Amino acid sequence: MREQDFHRESLSDSTGPLQGVRVLDVTKVWSGPLATCVLADLGADVVSVELPGGRDGQVPPDIPGTGLSWFRETVRRNKRSVGLDLREAEGRECFLRLVATADLVVENYKPGTLDGWGIGYEDCRRVRPDIVFVSVSGWGQYGPNAHLPAYDPVIQAAGGWMDLNGLPGSAPVRAPTFLADELAGLHAAIGALAALAHRTRTGEGQHVDVSMMDSLLFSSSGLPTLAATGAPPPRLGNETDFVVPSNVYACLDGHLYLAVALNKHWRALAEVMGRPELGGADGYATNKERLANRDEINRIVAGWCAGRTVSGAVAALSERGLVVAPVRTLTEAAADPHVAARGMLQETVLSNGSRAPLVGPPVKFSRTPTGIRRAAPAPGADTAEVLAELENDAAT
Repeated sequence: MREQDFHRESLSDSTGPLQGVRVLDVTKVWSGPLATCVLADLGADVVSVELPGGRDGQVPPDIPGTGLSWFRETVRRNKRSVGLDLREAEGRECFLRLVATADLVVENYKPGTLDGWGIGYEDCRRVRPDIVFVSVSGWGQYGPNAHLPAYDPVIQAAGGWMDLNGLPGSAPVRAPTFLADELAGLHAAIGALAALAHRTRTGEGQHVDVSMMDSLLFSSSGLPTLAATGAPPPRLGNETDFVVPSNVYACLDGHLYLAVALNKHWRALAEVMGRPELGGADGYATNKERLANRDEINRIVAGWCAGRTVSGAVAALSERGLVVAPVRTLTEAAADPHVAARGMLQETVLSNGSRAPLVGPPVKFSRTPTGIRRAAPAPGADTAEVLAELENDAAT
């Protein structure tokens, strides 16, 4: 399919499938801003409420040539920014007036913080009874650890994920991305949309509770079940415990990753390696046999890869329909023509007039296309506009 064929029925005036939904974004750092970024990318009018003069998201390094932080520019795009001090009476009063016009409130402060400021769920539902109020936190709104602070690596450590990551016999290793934050943000967006669907059916709003810990456990491939029943999974590094071969292999000029899950693929691999007799040999023919013969199979595959370039090996394996990819740097991945064709790096004019390729929305819609409509605003840049809209609403 060509891109133009997929988008042949696109609406030219649509911001996305959530056009018309108003979100108040009371979030900071990553998990909350990521959740509202997803909603903004989907077309919602997201109004970020930020502390006047605040510097949330100003995390180094800057995007080269822009003077602006990659952190803020990534998750504050497609939003408007209002400067309000929610700790003060005037800021609280203005915020609650905004709540009366909103469909969603998303916050990721430590549980109880917004209640203490007089803008928690109960306060918001008094001015908008059907409000959907999404709270993202490290441990959730209830439970023995609900009062504890959290950062992404802390949740990775406490959730067992860090212990699974790394090579056998090595120290635990954290994910190089904000894994728990990202998952909580995605589940918060999903929860918000589910609560909006319930409101459409019933007219009822509700409080949605999303924790980083819960999100990480849910997204751990069901492995907590094995751990809870006495069969904790081992640390396997680049391999798996149910498919052999499935590993990173060194070539003359880099590495590739190869996974052979089907017996017919093993036979094809044996032929590519010039060892067709291994396709049906004892100890090799079935995945069960290969699991018991892991070290020898890794030795054979590694030996074949060692004498070839990455591109040569990948081409030979791909020609036989095997599942393989070069292990690339992020720089190499960003330069992939497929990434460009999918709109995953979108050239964007930033708030200071500089330009940068920002990571685009991953979900494509044939009727209501999405994209980066505007860069991240400076904190408070849209205060006058949003408050003027509020006054106009009050006057009508």
